[in-house]
Amino acid sequence: MRKIKITAGNISETAVLLDNSTADAIWDALPIEATANTWGEEIYFEIPLYLDEADDARETVDMGHLGYWPSGHAFCIFFGPTPISSGSEIKPASAVNIFGQITGDATVFTRVSSGADIKIEKNGT
Repeated sequence: MRKIKITAGNISETAVLLDNSTADAIWDALPIEATANTWGEEIYFEIPLYLDEADDARETVDMGHLGYWPSGHAFCIFFGPTPISSGSEIKPASAVNIFGQITGDATVFTRVSSGADIKIEKNGT
């Protein structure tokens, strides 16, 4: 099982990657360092990958999902509703390729502000 470590400011969480082509591309691109942007209860940041929307891309996601947003070439961490969500649903700006899941409490990312440094690195295979 492939695991990654996500560090943003003083927050650090582990996630597991799924077995799909998006996860493979993310894994091969690690480590990644970027500046966090927030949109509701989502963190996203552009990464140097240009992937197509997957056949199983999703318009709504679950708490703790990691997604790749093809429209913005971005890595996304979902931990609650976004500005376009209805009720408690978690809705990205547009379809995302789900490639992983936070293993702990994804809501810790509410403490991360736009502009924070973020690092994604391998944490086991």
